[in-house]
Amino acid sequence: MKRIMIFFFLLAFAKMYGQELPFKGGEWLKFKVKYGIFNTSEATLHLKEVNYEGEKVFYAVGKGSTTGLARVFFRVDDTYESYFGVKDGAPRHFVRDIYEGGYTKHLKMYFNHVTQRAKIDNIETGGSVEIGVPIGIQDVISGFYSLRQHPEIDSIKEGQEVEMDMIFDDDEIFKFKLRYLGKEKIKTKFGSVNTMIFRPLVQDGRVFKEQESLTLWITDDQNKIPVRVKASLRVGSLVADLDAFNGLKYPTELKK
Repeated sequence: MKRIMIFFFLLAFAKMYGQELPFKGGEWLKFKVKYGIFNTSEATLHLKEVNYEGEKVFYAVGKGSTTGLARVFFRVDDTYESYFGVKDGAPRHFVRDIYEGGYTKHLKMYFNHVTQRAKIDNIETGGSVEIGVPIGIQDVISGFYSLRQHPEIDSIKEGQEVEMDMIFDDDEIFKFKLRYLGKEKIKTKFGSVNTMIFRPLVQDGRVFKEQESLTLWITDDQNKIPVRVKASLRVGSLVADLDAFNGLKYPTELKK
């Protein structure tokens, strides 16, 4: 039965990735993050095509850090790396290496989708655990690219949700949900842009004000790149705007 389920999982991903992907190796995105009226940090996301254990895969690196005066009071240096299949979109290897105001975490995850297991190495403690993972599991970086090329994204109706199983921490697997709110034309530094609006359902009580505190605007074109993110935090609000880009696969109405 497990082999049959795996077969259908791979078949579904092959069908999904048989379509034209909305991204390619070389894509680079940069975001400027504001907390209130202050520019507090910047984040980048860079996608490449590399060889991983003899296989051609996508390699995505996400970096985030505080800047200027904010760095003096609260230093943040976060790096996320994901190797995921070009043909099936499934993660092979994920790295989370963060420093946030003295809090650190350095994990390396290795996925085996045939056995539905993931090995997680804690680089700081030297410990290692192995856990079961569901079919279709994504890490937070590979999940971002998977959502961009979801087969229903261009036909989704207002109020509909897209969901997937995602792993983030040592053994924390959660159901990530993204609700579609509709379309809107917004002003950006690149001119007026037609966008699709989504609302990720996040865990409330820790950082965010409530479960529906995040709103995401992505380009309503073939690229499906985020141009704005707003978050209502327990204290204040945060806005991240696309600040620079390069290497998009398709033409865009964004004007550099």
